[in-house]
Amino acid sequence: MNISLTPAAALHIAHVLKKRGSGIGFKLAVKDSGCSGYSYVMGIADEIHADDEVLISEGIQLVIPKESVNYLQGTEIDLESRGLNRKLIFNNPQAVDACGCGESFSLKEE
Repeated sequence: MNISLTPAAALHIAHVLKKRGSGIGFKLAVKDSGCSGYSYVMGIADEIHADDEVLISEGIQLVIPKESVNYLQGTEIDLESRGLNRKLIFNNPQAVDACGCGESFSLKEE
């Protein structure tokens, strides 16, 4: 499984985990949604389920449901900062298009 965090994204996620005071890692999934077809779902992982894949990137444990792994192969997650605003961005080599608001994406046809 080839999914990674940049150092900036890892630092941001570590800060969120520390501020929350609990959680074992960063949960990441893909779901059918939005005008382009798919969207990323992010959150704090409090447990690992039998159908989750787990990997470590930049010291952060990533917890990914098996059904989302293929959609995320090769993805690098980075942190974008603009003034006081920060957001995680996904550099997914499989994404071929995104909606205008940037909330959803479409994938290469196989």
